[in-house]
Amino acid sequence: MKVSKLAENLIGSEIIKIGNQVNDLKAQGAEIANLTIGDLNSNIYPIPDLLKEEIQKAYQNNLTNYPPANGLLSLRKAISKDIKNRWNLDYSENDILVAGGSRPLIYAAFKTIVDSDDKVIYPVPSWNNNHYSYLTEAQKIEVETTAENNFLPTAADLKPHLKGAVLIALCSPLNPTGTMFTKQQLADICAMIVEENNSRGEGEKPLYLMYDQIYAMLTFGADHFDPVSLYPELKDFTIYVDGASKCFAATGIRVGWSFGPAEIIDKMKSLLGHIGAWAPKPEQEAVAVLLNHSEKVNEFVNHFKGEIAESLTVLHNGIQDMKSHGFAVESIKPMGALYLTIELNYLGKTKPDETLIKDSSDLVFYLINEAGVALVPFSAFGNSRDMPWFRASAGGVSLDEIKNMLPRLENALLKLK
Repeated sequence: MKVSKLAENLIGSEIIKIGNQVNDLKAQGAEIANLTIGDLNSNIYPIPDLLKEEIQKAYQNNLTNYPPANGLLSLRKAISKDIKNRWNLDYSENDILVAGGSRPLIYAAFKTIVDSDDKVIYPVPSWNNNHYSYLTEAQKIEVETTAENNFLPTAADLKPHLKGAVLIALCSPLNPTGTMFTKQQLADICAMIVEENNSRGEGEKPLYLMYDQIYAMLTFGADHFDPVSLYPELKDFTIYVDGASKCFAATGIRVGWSFGPAEIIDKMKSLLGHIGAWAPKPEQEAVAVLLNHSEKVNEFVNHFKGEIAESLTVLHNGIQDMKSHGFAVESIKPMGALYLTIELNYLGKTKPDETLIKDSSDLVFYLINEAGVALVPFSAFGNSRDMPWFRASAGGVSLDEIKNMLPRLENALLKLK
């Protein structure tokens, strides 16, 4: 059967493939600590009570018709107020676009800025930039990062690729690593983008920065920094992506927002208007009410991120304990988001059945079957399958599940020769 070239060459999600196997085994009664999903188990991490109450109230009040294409005015005003109070960023309701989660907004930013064969720069590992580049027929420039820099790009890493590029896509705290930019790291990148734009001619497309800060409230003992706060000159060139899904444990609520230069936001609105990627009206109404109760927001987030931080710390300490006992493992201290970065340096080893673990994908499926532990390899985020680093998400499991899986992980690694 003939399909479009785009559809024919579109690559499916490796995370979904792993998740399908986990679900199949769980259905057969297997005990598996599923550390793959960038989601929240809503029985462990329910949404704020106020948000739940206001969603129910909105449905009872029959707020079930189309929302405005750019989002409810009440929500856009609440977002404007919140980002001013929280980050000291000045964006009016007209500079804000609401959509059904952050994904449509990232796609719209790519489609609004990037023409076919335009250069797009992003670090690897990073989430989905390779797929958005493919969907926009961009010339993707993947910048390999290192564990020494917490898998975040430096200005020096990015600088050789700036000429002719139209978009840099960054995220902090970073999915998949849970690491985040320091003030100086981000400032150096911002200064470089300002310098590059100042060097461009009048008819030349500028270099835009898409800054995904969906995890900005989920930070552990470190401050979140953003481009425009550090370099106000970047306000005309920075598109922020944010939303309710992670900080409010509300992944299924599907309310995301973007803010940035009005002319870019307006074009994104027109594009998404044709796609129809709106957030449901009752959910928008409810998020607006929640954001206007900043004390309830802060109370919820502080408790929620405290629980996530505890789970990630227990997992990190467990990996470090294994390292101290001679296992070929490493982990980077969690800084934010839902994730821990783990190295399991066991590629090339032989399983008990004498078959070889050739790459990170082989190790993932071995650990699922042998240890009841499911991780995501960095190959799902743009790196090579030869790279022994993995993402572990704490969002879908309890603290007890993490504690119980650590001995199983040890035993499975001990069996490799």
